[in-house]
Amino acid sequence: MPIHSGLKKGLTVLALALAPAIAQADTMRLANVVADSAKEAGIEFKRLVEEKTGGSLEINLYPDNQLGDDRVVLESTIFGDIDIGIASTSPLANLIPDFYLFDAPFLFLSSEEAYAALDGEIGQEILASLEGKGLKGLAFWENGFRNYTGKSNVVAEPSDLEGKKVRTMENRVHLAAWRALGANPTPMAFPELFTALQQGTVDAQENPLSIIDSNRFLEVQDQVSLTQHVYTPFIVFMNLDRYNALDESERQAINESIETATEFQRQRSQELEAEVVEKFSNQEGITVTELTPEQKTLWQQTMVDADIYSLVSSMMDNPEYLEQLLSD
Repeated sequence: MPIHSGLKKGLTVLALALAPAIAQADTMRLANVVADSAKEAGIEFKRLVEEKTGGSLEINLYPDNQLGDDRVVLESTIFGDIDIGIASTSPLANLIPDFYLFDAPFLFLSSEEAYAALDGEIGQEILASLEGKGLKGLAFWENGFRNYTGKSNVVAEPSDLEGKKVRTMENRVHLAAWRALGANPTPMAFPELFTALQQGTVDAQENPLSIIDSNRFLEVQDQVSLTQHVYTPFIVFMNLDRYNALDESERQAINESIETATEFQRQRSQELEAEVVEKFSNQEGITVTELTPEQKTLWQQTMVDADIYSLVSSMMDNPEYLEQLLSD
């Protein structure tokens, strides 16, 4: 009995001694989006950070826009209610006009071109500009290229779009671009889109492949054109004060983990997109059209001729970013 009593007392003392260390774990809230590749990368980021810091940093994940849409997540991260957020470029452009760069159609003609620009000098300068708004820009993740779906006729060149009513976002650049391509762009709330396609209110729509798949648009469309007309990244950012309050080793863990998670996310995004293309290609009654490099160049030249890039430049603080990327 005395031995057991002494052992019990010793374990109690040990537990009390360890309690402060456990309580000191620094917990962060990461607000993630609905994209599967981003959610999987968030899990990987959490694992890496917690492993590298020995548990001194703990990441709590809130996927599927649980903490709000892109705009809410952006604002909440600036205010410090969310520690790390992920959002598309649209709400960021309202704060930092250089993010309008990513509205430019056919700016990137491949994922490799996009990665080179995002990870290069221009991309990193744009990411660093977030500090002026109280955010630490951590990485560009992949939201993906937007692609076209329609009915009846194959769309491979701009002339194939003549007169088509295409549902688009309420976006000044996108509207001008679709008009230049000969289409009739029709802004519409996303929840109304499936019914509008079904009833013929609009002829076509454009979205990333994952959105096209998850919303079953090919139940009421039979043509997929891999136009890849706009590349939209996700931006991963952190409250700047929160980042600066970490010690050097913790900041290093965040930086190293986000670099690895970014490589993972992009690769996973490519894998998932390839799976969707294969699914569509094997779907009865569906035609998938891939544009040749020459055709993509033709679409891009249409943007040049219609001064779409001049429109984008006029909206940016540093239009030389767009000029340099177009000349590379």
